[in-house]
Amino acid sequence: MLTLILIVVVICLLTFGLVFLIDKFLPQKSKPFLVILFGFLSIFLGYLIYNSINAPIKFKQVRQERFSAVIAKLKDIRDAQEAYKTVHGKYAGDFNNLVKFVDTGNYVITQQRDSSFMRYDKVYQIELQQDTVIVDTLGTVKVKDSLFKNSDRYKTMMNVPYAQNNEKFDLKADIIDKSGYKAPVFEAKVKKDVLLYDQPKDLVAQENTRLSVEEVNGDAIKVGSLTDVSTNGNWPAIYDRKGDQ
Repeated sequence: MLTLILIVVVICLLTFGLVFLIDKFLPQKSKPFLVILFGFLSIFLGYLIYNSINAPIKFKQVRQERFSAVIAKLKDIRDAQEAYKTVHGKYAGDFNNLVKFVDTGNYVITQQRDSSFMRYDKVYQIELQQDTVIVDTLGTVKVKDSLFKNSDRYKTMMNVPYAQNNEKFDLKADIIDKSGYKAPVFEAKVKKDVLLYDQPKDLVAQENTRLSVEEVNGDAIKVGSLTDVSTNGNWPAIYDRKGDQ
């Protein structure tokens, strides 16, 4: 903003200086032509100033709209992956398997209840009460109905919204070692450049280097991690408040 103010001040000073020189040293016949020329120049400079102020505002609006749509998709992917892991013990490594699972998979509905029984204790040579938990299977429910109800948006959750060339989210799954424990992980992401392909290059470059708790950090929007046991996204809480489904 300070740079813009300095530019405006310099342009104004130059304009007044040129007008003074024209009025003092140039012949009367050439003045109308120069007045018209400076009129067009003023309009052009005014447009540049307006655009330099308005461009970041428009960019922020576009970014908010497109990021919200992408994050909504990533949340669907995360929900589907968590359901897949519940049933299979690992995450899906591609969208074909993930969509097929949502379309045909079932959750097993269980109920836990406390119980107890008597068992003979050899040490005390008497029967003692033992506590236990009994798991009852109540039935099954379709994953599709549980997660997406009457919507079939899961069939296109791999498609990146607003992408110019029908790009897909990059989806990977793995098993990593965490302190001797084999932990399943997954990551789904898309580069910001894919979403902001038609925006000013300088503003996109700034966006790719953002580091703030109030922004989507880095050059990609993603959920999950291939190096940590996490299903979090790298977006701030404002996107959860506005676009959570």
